[in-house]
Formats: sequence, structure tokens, C-alpha cells
Amino acid sequence: METQVLIMVSSFVILLLINVPIAVCIGIATFLTFLSLGDDTSSYMVSQRIASGIASFPLLAIPFFILSGILMGEGGMARRLINFASATVGWAIGGLSYVNVLTCMMFGSISGSAAAAVSSVGGFMIPEMNKQGYSRAFNVAVTTTAATTGLLIPPSNVMIVYAVVAGNVSVAAMFMAGILPGILVGLAIMLACAIISIKRGYGQPEKTSTLRIFKSFFDALPSLLLIIIVIGGILSGIFSPTEASAVSVAYALLLAVCIYREVKIKDLPRILLQAGITTSVVMLLVGCSTAMSWILAYENIPQSVSAAMLAISDNPIVILIIINTLLLAVGTFMDMTPAVLIFTPIFLPVVIELGMHPIHFGIILIANLCIGICTPPVGTCLFIGCGIGKISIAKVLPSMIPFFLAMIAALVVITYWAPLSMWLPNLLRLIEN
Repeated sequence: METQVLIMVSSFVILLLINVPIAVCIGIATFLTFLSLGDDTSSYMVSQRIASGIASFPLLAIPFFILSGILMGEGGMARRLINFASATVGWAIGGLSYVNVLTCMMFGSISGSAAAAVSSVGGFMIPEMNKQGYSRAFNVAVTTTAATTGLLIPPSNVMIVYAVVAGNVSVAAMFMAGILPGILVGLAIMLACAIISIKRGYGQPEKTSTLRIFKSFFDALPSLLLIIIVIGGILSGIFSPTEASAVSVAYALLLAVCIYREVKIKDLPRILLQAGITTSVVMLLVGCSTAMSWILAYENIPQSVSAAMLAISDNPIVILIIINTLLLAVGTFMDMTPAVLIFTPIFLPVVIELGMHPIHFGIILIANLCIGICTPPVGTCLFIGCGIGKISIAKVLPSMIPFFLAMIAALVVITYWAPLSMWLPNLLRLIEN
């Protein structure tokens, strides 16, 4: 076993260090490990595991939610949500920072993509905050961290991936479990904004009125209805999460092309191609990671890790500190989807042994990795935010520290207060006892 593990880890790390795409790293490392088993059917086994890994009905939701998110991003939804958020929270000192966070929460949940939230919301909010005297580094830091809340608030593609990898986990239950933790992370980021804004004197309150709030709300209502349609349809049993993804595409297409008219028919081939490329990357990751997970299970790696960690301590608090620390470190150099695919089968048996529900662990895992996509060297949201804000990562990082601390504080609450994640799924009877 030691030889196979050494081959897998060393080949994966070497390929990663020379900037080979993560999906290819996983695939090659898995293939080399299969070869080391001395089986003549290695290439056949790898391809079979990759094919079986993506042959999952729930995974059909991913391309539809990706397409829906792109349509929402290009269909003018971000601007309408910004106007609604501005009317709602723009009256406070540092109001634009709250507007930024609230809009990212709403748009991120609608699109299911943190990267889309950074580019769509940041493209408008960062220049506007610059004009109002907010620090450029502060503006990028707010947008980058707030955009991650959309990965916790449903619908979220990474939740679907986790549900498939974990096995016997309801996608609907995962969706509902993420709502309160996502709101908590957003409120923690807002609190950091409030402290910094008051200390530095950022932003004067905007004038607002009940009429403005209602007007902006009804203008943004068609966009907000997407969440209600998707979640309401799933909970009422009208359609499954996979079918809900197709409904979200139909609704987003209607909204972007026919109602808002900000996406032209001639734009659709480009949008479909973009969605197809993104989907292919995700599916290749899922397939290769499934093959790697099979090798891990074959070599009893999860059981060995579980035994080793429980040998250190049988105290759940200590074990969860170790897991969170490892995941925070992993998140700095690995994107969210491959991290979920690789580490779920390793750590899930450990937390189940401690009596934790797989849904609660899924929310901890996602909340943890949300911090990773804001950190270098592989922080996707950080790179996009710095590109939009026209500022270097080195200048932004000091401003990111208060927001990292806020997100870690929220992560601690999510980790050790299970009812925050489990209350809604239990209330709606989405979890079998």
C-alpha cells in the first residue's frame, strides 16, 4: 500500500507544481497508481471509473445551473439587485460596502457561481466605491469574500458534487442546510465592513424612502423569483433538483432574452459554448476524481486516515480543528471542486465515526473551501477581483485579513453548532431519521 500511496501523492504534487491542470494531475496520478498495481487492464480500469463517475443523474443539474448562471450574469440581473440592495441598506455609514455584500449574496445564490458574482457585481460596485472614496484594496476585498456566500446559499453546483461523492445525501437537504450558514458568513463580512467603515470614515449615508425600496424590489423581483421557483419547486415535490436546473435555464432565458432583453439571440451560441466548456472541465474533474477515490478505497486510505486521526484524539473538537486546519491549507493551492472530490471520501468516514451527520460535514467542507478561493496562489475569486479592481494581489492581501478572520469566525460557529446547518433540513423533513 505504501508504494501506491507514494506514487499517487508524489506524481500528483509534481504535476501540480509544474502547472499541469488539476484534472489532468488527478487523472495521470490515478493511472500511474493503477499501473503500480501490476494489472494489465490499467487503462481500461481508469477509463471505466471515469465513465462511471460522471454517469450520475444528479450531475445533470450542473450544466443547466452553469448555463443559468451565465444567462443571469449577462442578462442585467446584477444591476437590478444592486439597486434593490442600495435602497435597502445604503442608508448606513459605509452603506456601499453593505450593498456590495448583500448583492453578492443574492446574485451568487441566483447564479450559483462565486466567480460570476465577483465579475458581475464587482464590475459595477468596485468602480462606484472607488468614486465614493473607499479604498480600492478594501473594495476588492469586500467583493471577493462576499461572492463566496453564493456557494453556500442554494442553488449551488458544489453542493451537488458533494452530495454525489458522499453518497446517500439528499441534494435538497444540502440546499436547505446551506441557507443559514451562508447568511451567517454574509453577516460576518458585513460586520467587518461596519467596523472598518466606521474606523476609516468610509461613505456617507444615502437617502432612501419606502417608495424607492418598493420600486427597486419589484424591479429586482423577477430575478429573485428564480431562487423561489427552484427551492419551492424542489420542496413541494413538483420537480427534482435535476429537473429544477432545467427549469432555471428556461426561466433565465425568458428573463434575459424576452423580459430584460439584454441578451440577444445572436449571443446564445457563444453563451452555450461557454457553458459547455465550463461543464466539460467540471465533468473531467468529477470523472478523474472518482477513479482516484476508487484507488483510495481499494488501498483502504480513508480507513487508515480515520484510524490515525482517532489515535491522536477521540475528542471531536480536536479532530475538527485538525480537519479544518488541513482544509484551510489545502484551499490555498487547490480549487473547490477537486478539493471536495478528493477529501470527502478521506474525511467523511472520520466525522461519521464521531457521530456527525454527512450534511453538516458537507456545509463545513464548503464553508472552509470558500476561504480558499479568496487566497493565493490559486484563489480564483481573488484573481478576478484584482483584475476588475486593477490592483495587485500584494496590495489587496492586507485588506483581506479582517474578512478572513470574519469568515473563520463564521466557520467556527458552523463547525461546532450543528443546528445552524441541520435545523432547516430537519424542519422540512428532508433527512431520514
